[in-house]
Amino acid sequence: MRTDDCLPSAADRILAGVRDVFSDVADKWAFLIIDVLGERTLRCGELRKKIEGISHKMVTQNLRMLERNGLVERSVHPTVPPHVEYTLTEPGQALRVTVHRMSRTSLGRFVGRYGRESGDRAGAGEA
Repeated sequence: MRTDDCLPSAADRILAGVRDVFSDVADKWAFLIIDVLGERTLRCGELRKKIEGISHKMVTQNLRMLERNGLVERSVHPTVPPHVEYTLTEPGQALRVTVHRMSRTSLGRFVGRYGRESGDRAGAGEA
C-alpha cells in the first residue's frame, strides 16, 4: 500500500471544509441572524431585539462564527463607546436567499397544515 493512498485528496479537504461551515451555520440562531441581517446592517443589541428569545451570549457566539466563516462583516467605528455594526457579506447574502426561502416554505406548510384544520373545525361548528 502506498502512503499516498492514506492522505486526503484536495477534494476531500474541500468537502471537510464545507462540512465544517455547514455544521456551524446549521443552527437555529445562525439562520435567524442571517435572515434578520439580510434586511439591513445592525448592532448586536438591535439583533437581540429582533430575535425573540436569543441571549446576548448566543448573539455574540453566532456573530463571531458567521464572521469567521466569511458570512458576516464586523465594522467598528472609532467612537466612545465603540460603535460596532454587523452586515452580511456577498456569500452571506447568497445564503440568506436560501434561508429565507426555507423559512417561507416552512411557514407555508405550517399555515397550510394547521390553518386548514382550524378552518375545518370552525366550518363544522357552523353547520
